Formats: sequence, structure tokens, C-alpha cells
Amino acid sequence: MITESAATAMKILRDGNQFQWYVIPLFALVVYVYAVEIEKRNWNLVFAGLAFWGMDWFNEIWNGLVFHFTQFAPVWGAPAKTAFLILIGLNIEICFMFAIAGIAFSKMLPQDKHLKIFGIPNRWFFALVNSIFCVIVEIWLNSVGALTWEYSWWNARMPLLIVPLGYLHFNLVAFWVYDMESVKKKAITVGSIFAFDIVCLVLFVGILKWI
Repeated sequence: MITESAATAMKILRDGNQFQWYVIPLFALVVYVYAVEIEKRNWNLVFAGLAFWGMDWFNEIWNGLVFHFTQFAPVWGAPAKTAFLILIGLNIEICFMFAIAGIAFSKMLPQDKHLKIFGIPNRWFFALVNSIFCVIVEIWLNSVGALTWEYSWWNARMPLLIVPLGYLHFNLVAFWVYDMESVKKKAITVGSIFAFDIVCLVLFVGILKWI
């Protein structure tokens, strides 16, 4: 049986009537953030940001598939007011946020990738801290009804899976791309992530209409 929150989200899924004009300045902000880094030739940040964003799309795709196959609920849903609900757990506001979050998080990285913080390699340290921070934000969003959780193993009382499956791999992949030695390697890796996402979206949204 489909949960109320999932049913609510499905009613507005990709409904153009939800559009609000604030989407345009949000899009302009994303373009500006990337334009600044491209102007400075900060390719480490540009590709790290794109890798983070691409990993979020991957998460949102499998989240939508969970709902399709269970016909109960996605692992997380975004049924609250939005200017456009792209996938059942991804609205346009979240999408734009993740588009620049990887750049923001990567700016915190020390130049020395071998430096340890409290005995932990700094890339792992920041990946973990950033992930915990994001989960704390999600718990608040859930408390106000903006983000819904319907499973006992994925909620505010059981956040252990949200850290590794929700955010840790985003950060680790972004930092891995950040540290790659050549722009070519960064471009191939990020291109592969997005190519996989696009194939999945074409298949599961466009052809099969599962998500």
C-alpha cells in the first residue's frame, strides 16, 4: 500500500504547474558559482562539484526504483511545496543545492592530501564531517515535513545508514576526483558518472516510466 507521503509526491511529480520564478535566480547562482571557478581555471573544484552532483543523481534514481518495486514508499521523499519535483525524492531546489555543495565542501580540503586530522586521513575526515552535517540538516527537514522517511531503518532514530548511503560516497567520490592528477582523468570520470545517470534516466523515466 502506497504511503500518504508518496501518494502526495506522485501527484505533483514533474508537474509544470508547480513552477515558481525563484527557480531562475537559483539557476543563475549555480551558473555563477561554476563560472567563477572556470574563470580561475580551478578544475579540481569544477570537476569535484560535478562528481558530487552526479552521485546525487545516482542516489535519486535508485531511490525512485525502491518506490517502484515496493509500491510503498521511497527511502526518502520530497512531497512538500516545491517549484518542480523531478524525481520522487528530488525537487529542483535540492538539485541546485547539490550542484554547488560539492564545490563548497571541496574548498575545505587541505592542500596536502596526506595530512591527517585526529589521526584520520583528511579526505576521510572531511567526508565524514560533511556527511554528518548533511544528515543533521536532513533530520531538521524531516521534522518540519519537508523530507519524509517511512522506513524504520532510515529515520532520525536510525541515522547510521543515512551517513554512508546518503552522503559519504558523494564526498569520497568528489574528493577522489579532486585529487586526480590530470584534467583528462577528471573529465573521463565525471563524464562516466553522468553518462550512467543519463542512461538510467532515459531508461527508467523515458522508456519504462518506472520513476
